[in-house]
Amino acid sequence: MARQAQDKSSTSQPAEGKLTDERELIRDLATLLDQTNLTEIEIERAGLRVRVARNIATSAIVPAAPMLAPTVAAPAAEAAAAPDMSKHPGVVPSPMVGTAYVAPEPGAKPFIEVGAKVKVGQTLLIIEAMKTMNQIPAPRAGTVTQILIEDGQPVEFGEPLVIIE
Repeated sequence: MARQAQDKSSTSQPAEGKLTDERELIRDLATLLDQTNLTEIEIERAGLRVRVARNIATSAIVPAAPMLAPTVAAPAAEAAAAPDMSKHPGVVPSPMVGTAYVAPEPGAKPFIEVGAKVKVGQTLLIIEAMKTMNQIPAPRAGTVTQILIEDGQPVEFGEPLVIIE
């Protein structure tokens, strides 16, 4: 009888230890989300797959196909109606993937504003990539006619950032 009780406790210990390890992993991933300003992270190891996400819109959670079709069609229609800024001769494209910021720090005056005159090499904005702040210089002199991104917006390589004419 004592041997059976001992066997049961030894089998329950790894399960509790595993549960603690899983909780610790989830906490670590949640901390990583906060530190990197990501909205989602997924990891798989030893047959365990964990996905941690935040700021998910309720429409993305609803799996009903009829509800998704109108929301997908509307942005596509708007994109077709809007001119393609990447073809504009004065476009300044993103040289990297990252998070774009229009000011050197939160609450500070922006590097540029619409209507501002810029010189070649003047900093237009910064893009944070892998915890490194990269200054994006003006490739030409001119007047800023449009700023196509919001402060703190994720940007892709080649995405139009600013129009200088």
